[in-house]
Amino acid sequence: MQDAAISFHGVTRRYPQKGGSDVVALQDINLSVPQGAVTGIIGRSGAGKSTLLRMVNGLERPSAGTVTVNGRDVGTASGADLRGIRREVGMIFQHFNLLASRTVAENIALPLEIAGQTNTAARVAELIERVGLTAQANRYPAELSGGQKQRVGIARALATGPKVLLSDEATSALDPDTTRQVLDLLARINRDLGLTILLITHEMAVVRDICSHVAVIENGQIVESGETYAVFSRPSHPTTRSFLQGVTGVTVPQFVTARLRPDAGAQAVVQITFTGSHATDPMLARLTAERGISVNILAGAIEEIGDQPFGSLIVGLPADRLRESQRFLEEHGLLTEVLGYVD
Repeated sequence: MQDAAISFHGVTRRYPQKGGSDVVALQDINLSVPQGAVTGIIGRSGAGKSTLLRMVNGLERPSAGTVTVNGRDVGTASGADLRGIRREVGMIFQHFNLLASRTVAENIALPLEIAGQTNTAARVAELIERVGLTAQANRYPAELSGGQKQRVGIARALATGPKVLLSDEATSALDPDTTRQVLDLLARINRDLGLTILLITHEMAVVRDICSHVAVIENGQIVESGETYAVFSRPSHPTTRSFLQGVTGVTVPQFVTARLRPDAGAQAVVQITFTGSHATDPMLARLTAERGISVNILAGAIEEIGDQPFGSLIVGLPADRLRESQRFLEEHGLLTEVLGYVD
């Protein structure tokens, strides 16, 4: 098992309210972020994900429990200890937070200047090249596109050589093509530098495309977590399933939903999940050929999560042969779930 770069143990965050009950932003959070991994925290607005992220660099302190970064307790750190932890934690912001009066190079140099370094030119040039902005080094933020601004933000976050990189909705203000480019850059940084990346998002597609691990947060609690592939292929919580709709081809078509009912009908509507080595196997064709059971494909997709294939199909099966069909498919490593019935 990988060592944890960031650990949350029994973390609760309450905000006292005058004349009323405390607002509980986080409740008994237990989560380990593996060293060198890209871990996504996904949740809706107000779920507590930003509060959780700010715990890592000490911008928020736990009301109970402990937060550790590379074995050091952030919640109790102060003074030089806290500054030392923060030098090891870089931060990328949703709205870039660049200084308009500084050029690209000068924005990237700022953390180095704050740390008291004077000869910053070589380090800044290295970072500018890493994020692909050599031609823009002397431009100001107003002259840059959104994607270029975020690249500056990433380079600035890397300036002091952090071991952990935090991303606060870094792609939510960007268009899809630019989002893809920024995610590719983060993946390269993770691979080349071995940095641990913890990012928060409300987009499951971001988690699918870059994260090796994921945690789903709802009402201040972690409701599901694990390796991304495992969570995507076998989501156990309704919130996770809701986020996955439209990302992994699991949405039931509207023309089927309108007719779907929970009791028996002529056809059973079944979701079949193909994972790992079985994701591209022709199991439905075999079901028809070997058992003589007709299959009506209603919706689905096969894609890649990480480097593993993943498929999800919504199909119609004869209700009177449902159990036989499920046994056949499950014996060959596929997952099945009955969604309802139609006439």
